[in-house]
Amino acid sequence: MSQVRVLLAALKIMKYESERNKLVEKLRSYGISERVVAAMKRVPRHVFVPIEFRGHAYADCPLPIGRNQTISAPHMVAMMCDLLDLQDGMKVLEVGAGCGYHAAVMAELVGKGHIYAIERWKSLANIARKNLKDAGCKNVTIIEGDGTLGDPKHAPYDGISVACAAPDVPPPLFEQLKQNGKMVIPIGRHLQELYLIEKKDGIIRNGKGGVMFVPLIGKHGFRK
Repeated sequence: MSQVRVLLAALKIMKYESERNKLVEKLRSYGISERVVAAMKRVPRHVFVPIEFRGHAYADCPLPIGRNQTISAPHMVAMMCDLLDLQDGMKVLEVGAGCGYHAAVMAELVGKGHIYAIERWKSLANIARKNLKDAGCKNVTIIEGDGTLGDPKHAPYDGISVACAAPDVPPPLFEQLKQNGKMVIPIGRHLQELYLIEKKDGIIRNGKGGVMFVPLIGKHGFRK
């Protein structure tokens, strides 16, 4: 690689670092916890964004990733992680792996724990695996399948993060949640609300505000 190319690559990295730092400060101003802010700072979002959209990698908005899916806005990723209260050593299930970014942020938060992320599109699952490898993330397993069925092989989970809007809480996901575990899930097709679900003596639901996600497709989700 020529000296000019090396210099251009270094300048691009510096630009990404600067933009990521600005995003992190914005998230901090929203009241996001310092643990989550620190995790967001460590994960290079541009690695997970398709090359044609990398100029907008640190804009606080969703971006297309193919198959009519999106990478969630950073503030939404941060909010969902905060609601789950992820701690070192936890085992977490993600439904809707997409490009792998959300899983990478959660992986930073669980440390020695592990993230199992389900994606129904094989092409996106392969992209997520590559992105996670490129980002140096080793504690995430990408699984291809129907996310509404969860992943009973590795259950129960301390937390479950659903990145697609469901008609209601899929029974298999609630069953795979540990007692006292937490789930974040958007519910609704057109008018959606983000819910924090807690498994206590039964199910406890707390609405956290209006959101907009792609629909959850599968046996216990919406039909195609």
